[in-house]
Amino acid sequence: MIRPAHPGHQPLDVLLAALEAAGEATRLRILALLAEAELTVTELMTILGQSQPRVSRHLKLLVEAGLIDRHREGAWAFFRLAERGVANVIREGVIAALDPADPGLAADRRRLEAVRVERKEQAAAYFARHAADWNRIRALHVPESAVEKAMIDALGERECEAILDLGTGTGQMLKLFGPRASRAVGLDVNPAMLAVARANLDEAGLRHVQLRQGDLYALPADLARFDLVILHQVLHFMDDPARAVQEAARVLKPGGRIVIVDFAPHHEESLRVEHAHRRLGFSAEEIGAFFAENGLNLRLSRDIRPEATGALTVSLWIAEDSARAGDFPLPGDPLSHSIITKVA
Repeated sequence: MIRPAHPGHQPLDVLLAALEAAGEATRLRILALLAEAELTVTELMTILGQSQPRVSRHLKLLVEAGLIDRHREGAWAFFRLAERGVANVIREGVIAALDPADPGLAADRRRLEAVRVERKEQAAAYFARHAADWNRIRALHVPESAVEKAMIDALGERECEAILDLGTGTGQMLKLFGPRASRAVGLDVNPAMLAVARANLDEAGLRHVQLRQGDLYALPADLARFDLVILHQVLHFMDDPARAVQEAARVLKPGGRIVIVDFAPHHEESLRVEHAHRRLGFSAEEIGAFFAENGLNLRLSRDIRPEATGALTVSLWIAEDSARAGDFPLPGDPLSHSIITKVA
């Protein structure tokens, strides 16, 4: 009787190539580091104390063996341990067997921590330069804490296999919802914001979260089958928000959910002039049409209204792939209402 293949089984030639690639001291150190964090060539050079050509040669071999992934952010390239096939075999059978007390590996981790500290300092410097703009925009609408609480209440406690945060910015949504997923990806077009997000996620200890630079209108081909896709304060920057929602819907798995948080319609022209907002908010009807065009059922529509006169309302919408329905009350049910909150 022939037994069915185990999901973790690998062809002999693939496994041999992976073992050969991993079976060298520097490459094994690189794999151990990339299991902890996404790193650039420069950062790996700093940690390993080796030249750029040598580090790049090792990385090339590991990419070719399918053990690590490479993705670009502007002029930089980031590397991380792959999360599929033979890479999982090496992660669970080789990297997991490494002794964390080994002096060489412990020294690598200390230098990795120094890299994380430098990232944090660079992120702090970026925010110091832009703090006035951030604070001015935040003062216009309800506190983020109120919006985040509404999102948590609406999404409930259900865990996800995979979460995608489009326009991740500082990575706050990944900090909030990443712990409930085994796979979490944040995508943003701005390398400076990705650097901020990377520092924040390092500090939060979310090692399983991946950050990518990319276009929301044309998501990378390898991003697919997400349980939850988040568009938090993103659509108002888009020339074609309907297209962004279409891309988000395309990468959902059957029964997956999309959550959109954005401004309700307003007349604050300064946001368009000074902060590049292309749209001054969205109505529930408009967002509902975006969902309907992509076979999604609007399950929740909620306004979070500020108590302060003249402050902006933030709206929360959740849609579900039509392959499954019923996890959320329909608009008009008790969860579809306005929340009044005092602006801090």
